[in-house]
Amino acid sequence: MYPNWLAQRVQMTPSRLALTFEDKSWTFQQLLEEVLITAGTLKTAGIDHGNRIAILAPSHPQLIITIHACWQLGCEVVLLNERLSDEELAYQVADAQPAHVLVKDSYKERIGTYKTLTLEELSRLDSIPINMEEEWPLTRTMSIMYTSGTTGRPKGVRQTVLNHTTNATASAFNMGIQTDDVWLCTMPIFHISGLSILIRSVLYGMEVKLYSKFDVVQVVDDLVNGCVTRMSVVSVMLQRILRELDERNVNVSPLLLTMLVGGGPVPSHYLERALARGIPILQTYGMTETASQTATLAPEDAARKLGSSGKPLFLSFIRIDQTKAPFEEGEICIRGGHVTPGYIGQYEHTPSQDKGWLYTGDIGYLDDEGYLFVVDRRSDLIISGGENIYPAEVESAILQHPKIREAGVCGVNDEAWGQVPVAFIVSDGEISLESLQQFLQGKLASYKIPKKVYQVDAMPRNASNKLLRRELRVWVTSKSNE
Repeated sequence: MYPNWLAQRVQMTPSRLALTFEDKSWTFQQLLEEVLITAGTLKTAGIDHGNRIAILAPSHPQLIITIHACWQLGCEVVLLNERLSDEELAYQVADAQPAHVLVKDSYKERIGTYKTLTLEELSRLDSIPINMEEEWPLTRTMSIMYTSGTTGRPKGVRQTVLNHTTNATASAFNMGIQTDDVWLCTMPIFHISGLSILIRSVLYGMEVKLYSKFDVVQVVDDLVNGCVTRMSVVSVMLQRILRELDERNVNVSPLLLTMLVGGGPVPSHYLERALARGIPILQTYGMTETASQTATLAPEDAARKLGSSGKPLFLSFIRIDQTKAPFEEGEICIRGGHVTPGYIGQYEHTPSQDKGWLYTGDIGYLDDEGYLFVVDRRSDLIISGGENIYPAEVESAILQHPKIREAGVCGVNDEAWGQVPVAFIVSDGEISLESLQQFLQGKLASYKIPKKVYQVDAMPRNASNKLLRRELRVWVTSKSNE
């Protein structure tokens, strides 16, 4: 058994700031008071202990309070992605089979005829007292998140008390905790990067400065003015922050202690520019099935091991499948208390582990000092004439072009070579295939250089800003048929 997270935090530091949003702040005591009121209205609405409850709402204090309220009732929370299509939402609701769906009023029509209760309706109900548990079982499922679907049909992943607590504890061992820490949260709460920040807040006693969405101008203001000490981003967010810093010709405040960058491989060019702007960049590796981080580069290694995701966190284990020596590439496998015990719905009987190990589907290697380097998704691998081409490597080279802001690479069928790489770019001005190929000469082997380039207005990304390369392959097919 572990302590009830929020109740234990209030016992320890009731007056410490927990949450700031726009011009309003909550201490942990004030947060608990609102959570208990909301839990009482949930009980009035007929939600019982242990129910599975889905929530569809934007990142807002009301969402955070509702999540905590469900947890105080012992409920499993299915966090739905507001950016999904109606069809994708319908799949997840049907798969999860929640007792109720709590929605922001403006989203109610998106859920259809399923049993829904709007957050506005909930706020108008009478609140009745609830029995607040002092302890929670380690195996209790706290949250259910659907995988990002970068490789196929999303799976509903169980995340338990043990999963979340192990992850937050291991992260604290790596980064350290300060009483004046403020974590800038622009990641969506329905994504593990966002939810894990809220859980760290309660376990660490740390303030979260919440944004409803990523606003690069306001974010850079906070980073430059020293308003926050920690932040989590993905590669495309880092690129936008760097661009804004470059345009202003300013560095971030020395009060910024950590910027965690995850969500896939990060071009080394970005990491070098970040260090030059004073950003203490820490590349991290994790996934929905591991309740966030599994490996993170320690601060003292950030420059020496540029491009690495670091060593496994203290409570994690990593091995590279079917390899015997450093630098040999293979599938990354993970073991530890942060690994999900399994899935729900149509994947309920699909094991998440094989002899204790989670097979991630990602390709990487450990160097001679045990540092993890993530190469790419196995499903995105391009095999051309028997040679392996990793899209992330090609994208990293393309992004060194001063006029290219975003890049995506995928493989297409080719009669002579089996597959060849093609590139999609978002750029400032027209860039021809010939000029791009010339730019990449000397940076990449000839077989890795894209054979076609498509200029687009925006890349296909999921809600956590991960590039969807499978969508690029669909785009290639559609363009070929035009």
